[in-house]
Amino acid sequence: MSDLNEAKRAARQAAFARRKAAHAAHPPAPARLLSGVLAAHRGRPLAGYLPIRSEIDPRPAMAEAARHGPVGVPVIRAKGAPLVFSRWTPEGALVPGPFGAAVPETEVLMEPEVLIVPLVAFDRTGARLGYGGGFYDRTLAGLRARGPVTAIGFAYAAQEAEALPREETDAPLDMIVTEREVLTF
Repeated sequence: MSDLNEAKRAARQAAFARRKAAHAAHPPAPARLLSGVLAAHRGRPLAGYLPIRSEIDPRPAMAEAARHGPVGVPVIRAKGAPLVFSRWTPEGALVPGPFGAAVPETEVLMEPEVLIVPLVAFDRTGARLGYGGGFYDRTLAGLRARGPVTAIGFAYAAQEAEALPREETDAPLDMIVTEREVLTF
């Protein structure tokens, strides 16, 4: 295992523990600031995510955004492939998808211009540490090659790391929103 891979593995392990503790603390209205940030993007196609394990829940902000424009959620097609996004509504039927994340029962593909990105850890430079599959890095690279895209990391404040190991292929975030603050890069 390379030194960079080992550094990322160690950073993920520590971040998962911090995220689990933050999730267990049940902060009040964790998506309040995210809703405010998304208001500036009303009407633009948005992709969020359906939380798994101890991820912070963006669905309240996604439901608000869905009143003003299309909202999608990620669908994994294959290992090593970019994500695709299927239309989501708060009342829409869901079915189990890969890696434990639910997906809309009826797939209607859409292409987002604004993405709420889940993460394991972040730092104050806009770096994001994900689960290690590279799905969002590939997806953001492809979307950004076609036009402007805003990537908003959403996490508990406790998921912040002082610095994260980075590779050239790691896609930077434009913003990070926590239950406590909004960081813009």
